[in-house]
Amino acid sequence: MKVISDPNQPTLIDRSLAAVWHPCTQMKQHESFPLIAITKGKGAWLYDEQGNALLDCISSWWTNLFGHSNPRINQAIHAQLEKIEHVMLAGFTHQPVVELSEKLSALAHHHLGHVFYASDGASAVEIALKMSHHYWQHNDKPSKKKFVCLENGYHGETLGALAVTDVAIFREAYGSLLQNVFTAPSPDTRKAKNGMSAEDVAKDAAQKLQELFEKEHENIAAIIVEPLVQCAGQMVMYSPEYIRLVRSLCDQYEVHLIADEIAVGCGRSGKFFACEHADIWPDFLTLSKGISGGYLPLSLCMTTDKIYQAFYQDQVQHGFLHSHSYTGNPLACVAALACLEIFESENVLERNKIRSQELASAFEWAKTDSRIEHWRQQGMVLAFDVKPSSLKNPNAFPREMFAKSLSEGILIRPIGNTIYVMPPYILSSEETQAMGQSVKRALDKALA
Repeated sequence: MKVISDPNQPTLIDRSLAAVWHPCTQMKQHESFPLIAITKGKGAWLYDEQGNALLDCISSWWTNLFGHSNPRINQAIHAQLEKIEHVMLAGFTHQPVVELSEKLSALAHHHLGHVFYASDGASAVEIALKMSHHYWQHNDKPSKKKFVCLENGYHGETLGALAVTDVAIFREAYGSLLQNVFTAPSPDTRKAKNGMSAEDVAKDAAQKLQELFEKEHENIAAIIVEPLVQCAGQMVMYSPEYIRLVRSLCDQYEVHLIADEIAVGCGRSGKFFACEHADIWPDFLTLSKGISGGYLPLSLCMTTDKIYQAFYQDQVQHGFLHSHSYTGNPLACVAALACLEIFESENVLERNKIRSQELASAFEWAKTDSRIEHWRQQGMVLAFDVKPSSLKNPNAFPREMFAKSLSEGILIRPIGNTIYVMPPYILSSEETQAMGQSVKRALDKALA
């Protein structure tokens, strides 16, 4: 049933524009580009006030794994509401946070554990950075306090996370607030030239990282990477060989490896943890987004027993004195537990192998489209770039493509000239094929 609004009353969109400061948005653009008021979601679909359906091709900013209003996750949260909605985790504990921590450690084959919780991805990155810095103080190496990030990497927008982010549009206004870091070359497979393979690009980038470590390792606490896919950096993809080589270099030069799996964890890459493709484990691993199925803010940092033991002292000041009010929230933890149960009971990782093949098939057209280059896929993430020569107004393209996608009934949010899809793990074959064709039609309109 369509909603009929009173013309004498402000609409929900009007009220939002008057009261809400929306994220990652130049608000003035909404003078000509209207907001969309979403009233409900079901499965992979979102519905606006007029009842129009949108296929959520990007999982609501990469968070939603098993669809909106998922019955199993709904039931788990409802059951927990009858018990306890929240209790502080300092001095207290509860069943959901213990069980979730145990299950995550088991998924990491107990190489990682001692889970420290927060709410959003950037907060989990802050935890990893602080833990690494503090660890070296405990080990009488106070000079090891700088960090290495990768060219084009993104780790969040709080000040510590932003310091290790190399996306100019996010950093430029706040440069004077940020710690100085080292930026190493990205192993971006798109750099391959003259017959180079993805592995060749990875080895070349690792060689340059080794040169940095040789010179500066006594001052470096950790390197932070997004394994296999640099998502906000235009969906850059690279070979697992790079992660293997970085792990070896970190061991050789006594530098921590932080794996930021906030976007690429929880099965996006094809394995539950993206690091598993390289058959290595980092010193710190951060998760957020999909871990709660897109339901509630939840993030976490896992680390090794060696690092945990460095903080296990009699003196209070030797502990990790970091906290968030909603650390380990029971409702968020049971949402995450419900997701892990779905992974197990529905054999999601195996079924995603078929889904990823269907995704590739749906976008087969893009491989031969003369307007497109750098077609790439890693598990349930697929991306390609529109050639600069095909863009009349590169700055306007993302907004234009977004608008044309909405007219085709799909939610697509390009990053620069990169178009990508990262759908929930529940699309039918028919929905996947229809998504591919809808993206093509939207692109035709945007480039017309």
